[in-house]
Amino acid sequence: MSSKLFSPIQFKSITLKNRIVVSPMCQYSSEDGFATDWHLVHLGSRAVGGAALIISEATAVSAEGRISPDDLGIYKDEHVEKLKQITDFIEAQGSVAGIQLAHAGRKASTYSSWKGHGLVPVDNGGWKTLGPSAIAFSDKYDTPLAMDESAIQKVIADFATAASRALAAGFKVIEIHAAHGYLVHQFLSPLSNQREDEYGGSFENRIRLLLEIIDSVKTVWPEHLPIFVRISATDWAENGWDKEQSVRLADTLLEKDVDLIDVSTGGSVSYAKIQVGPSYQVPFSAEIKKFTAMPTGAVGMITDAKQAESILENGEADLIIMAREFLRDPYFPLHAATELGDDLTWPVQYERAKPTK
Repeated sequence: MSSKLFSPIQFKSITLKNRIVVSPMCQYSSEDGFATDWHLVHLGSRAVGGAALIISEATAVSAEGRISPDDLGIYKDEHVEKLKQITDFIEAQGSVAGIQLAHAGRKASTYSSWKGHGLVPVDNGGWKTLGPSAIAFSDKYDTPLAMDESAIQKVIADFATAASRALAAGFKVIEIHAAHGYLVHQFLSPLSNQREDEYGGSFENRIRLLLEIIDSVKTVWPEHLPIFVRISATDWAENGWDKEQSVRLADTLLEKDVDLIDVSTGGSVSYAKIQVGPSYQVPFSAEIKKFTAMPTGAVGMITDAKQAESILENGEADLIIMAREFLRDPYFPLHAATELGDDLTWPVQYERAKPTK
């Protein structure tokens, strides 16, 4: 009997062959947003390894929306060509190509992890950052410009243009990045959003930017293709965004015909005290599933097949979205299938290495 982990699942017209998803993982290997052969091999090898859905790293909808000068982007028409090569390869392996559209907001213009820490100065290739309010993430980050109406409308339009390019590049799933303290999360959290206009204050106002981005994306994204949203279900900080607001948001996103919430946590404030351990973010996914009809993806130190299977069997999530384990093992699904007793089809080029029963 097939495991839950290797059972298919459908979102609109897209069927995923199993429940294993490659989480967006920044590679900091682009120049001016362009994908390279590194991205082709990085994403393509995980498709060879059997993951059902491969989501690109946070892909900036504008140059100023990049986390670092080395981030992947989709803010130029010229970015599409290389991305199309990558999605074609992913699909040829029987996997689905997804893209995470993102804007870093006040956490933009920072160094890649191996190049330094904190703000990249303007005279060293950095730029002025934006945010809902003029509050810095920490003393190592820029104090952003509080966005006026025209800046907000530009971001909304940038997401739609990026979605149109993503479609041209062959992506079949869009994930809107509203987590980890980046721009949309900055609007959601009262710790970073202290506006007094229609985008701040009440829950309804703080979620407004996300809803307007979704509406804008849907003007160019086909109805038959899925839209996911990644959230941080808690800020892990007092008076911040929390699981109760996440449940409320999930119900609202269901009304917007969002197909799944990718449930992460944290990133909004530098002083958060996060209780890290195996499956530490899974309870937040389970909470949303318990109180809403929204499908969820679970993340957070999920590292082995039996752990992933248990999460699905317990009804705590619909997808298992993995990051670091895929850095250690691009072929995790092939190995997990063997462990769970599933007869997964291997690439013909690798079949001679398939374990025999």
